[in-house]
Amino acid sequence: MNLGYGAGSISLAMVGDFEFEVVLPKEMAGAPDEEAEIERALDEPIGPSLQDFEGCKSAVVMASDITRPAPTSRFLPPLVRRLEGIGISDILIVFGLGTHRRMTAEEVARLLGPSTTLPTIQHDVDRCVGIGETSRGTPVEILEEVAGSDLLIGAGNIEYHYYAGYSGGAKAVLPGISSERSINKNHAMMVDPRSKSGRLDGPVRLDMEEAAEIAGLDLILNAVMNSRKEVVRAVAGDFVEAHRRGATAVDEMYRRVVSPAEIVVACAGGRPKDINLFQAQKAMENARDAVLPGGSLILVAECAEGFGHPVFERWAREARCAEDCVERFGREYEFGGHKAALIARDSLDKDLILVSSLGPALAEMVFFRHARSLAEALAMARERQGKDARTIVMPHGDLTLATGG
Repeated sequence: MNLGYGAGSISLAMVGDFEFEVVLPKEMAGAPDEEAEIERALDEPIGPSLQDFEGCKSAVVMASDITRPAPTSRFLPPLVRRLEGIGISDILIVFGLGTHRRMTAEEVARLLGPSTTLPTIQHDVDRCVGIGETSRGTPVEILEEVAGSDLLIGAGNIEYHYYAGYSGGAKAVLPGISSERSINKNHAMMVDPRSKSGRLDGPVRLDMEEAAEIAGLDLILNAVMNSRKEVVRAVAGDFVEAHRRGATAVDEMYRRVVSPAEIVVACAGGRPKDINLFQAQKAMENARDAVLPGGSLILVAECAEGFGHPVFERWAREARCAEDCVERFGREYEFGGHKAALIARDSLDKDLILVSSLGPALAEMVFFRHARSLAEALAMARERQGKDARTIVMPHGDLTLATGG
């Protein structure tokens, strides 16, 4: 089979006499007419509709950045047409970077598609204004252009997220267009065991939703995508109720019960999910419960942009060993450092192997063994686990959540 790798793929050949299982999503075909599915969601909102905001003068559409597969270019034409239909001509597209890097002009144009004439800005964590505080003590500080708009719309996609439970919904506000202080306070709650993929009751997710309420997030337009980046289902309306409906669709497709194995191959899904190790690590979180204690977890991710976050890289460089990094995370939270700590944590009870464009020194610095190819990685794992070790392959590790049976 072929596994996504950057803009292309690499081949996986399972040779030998051993048991293996391919864990695939219950893949749904894309909507026969994706534009019609998006229009249907807007016509049948779960909660408020755009028509409820007739009389507003300005609107901000908070869209995902290039690291997410959200169908922004397909969302914008019907959204803008309907906004103009209720008398709103002052429309601004705000790309929610959180603390991610700024996008290039080419990347922005790719996300806009046919809507390149719309006014756009990218989030800037240094231009936020305070408007309140959540019950958990998170300051709600959002981009000033967003704070000054009459109507706030979050546009994104829903999939598993390793500490917010699922992406989409309130994440358009926090972390999307929030200050670094807000993001750090919220993300520090990931140490709570309830903050994990596939849970909606974790403190990170609930705090995000409280912040979105304070910020005045009026409605969302979110999509559930299949592995081919096709829209399977769209939901619109209330940022909690509509999001929950979308999360149910994600579970139907991507939650899979498995019997844990000695070797697991997790593919991060190709670009944009494997653009850097910061993003690709999410596939490890989805696969970790499929690996037996002491087993080998092989991560397949090109990581063309390296680590993807300077703090992540610094924590890895500064750690004397994996235990040192985990201990540091227990007494200190710094966004980006959590990635190093989570990988370090997994390395203490699993054999981690990385197939990527990163060299051996960088892979080993962040607690992986380095493999030059997928075939070499499998050989390394089988040498440690045994030639007849049971093996699980997750071609869409970025999407599929494996739960132990």
